[in-house]
Amino acid sequence: MQDRQDRRVLRSRAALMAAAVRLVSERRTTTLPVADLSNAADVSRQLVYLQFGDRDALLVAAAADLVERELLPEVRDDSAPHRVRLLAMARHFARHRSFYRAMLTGSCAFPMARALNRLFAPLVTGEGLREVFGELDETTARDLAAMFTGGTGAIVNDWVIEAADPLDPEELADRLLRVTTVLAHHRSSSPPPTGGSPR
Repeated sequence: MQDRQDRRVLRSRAALMAAAVRLVSERRTTTLPVADLSNAADVSRQLVYLQFGDRDALLVAAAADLVERELLPEVRDDSAPHRVRLLAMARHFARHRSFYRAMLTGSCAFPMARALNRLFAPLVTGEGLREVFGELDETTARDLAAMFTGGTGAIVNDWVIEAADPLDPEELADRLLRVTTVLAHHRSSSPPPTGGSPR
């Protein structure tokens, strides 16, 4: 009995998240009545509040689910060249532009940006940063990872919101790759930073 209820809850959650992505994409706004979302998912309005708390939490959960299902499996493969992973990311955001543009400019823009940063943070590892920047203590590695994740997010968000149609995933991948290359080149041609204040 419990197992059947759990499956029903999972199905309802999945239906609500799919409805959220579809309706936000079609209407190009996050200002959707909860009744429209529940009707599109064929569940009760009360279930939205029980499962997610409010509409914006549902929309952010739907975005996170979309990234986890469609994008992260493509970009987690460390053996793939960096540009291939950047291109997969750019193509994902281009394919779902109407959804992400509404999410990044609507009522849940701030929690949406934070959720994306949390999802992408594990992709920027201390090991990878040490390959580029040399020896780093844990705090500096963590801070650099946050900077890279947030900075990449800012570039992607600006591209999704402002770039002319149609979006060019190759152009975004090349932009992001150039930034990485410049940082890596700068590190290899600069003396390592020293601690303490200048005298």
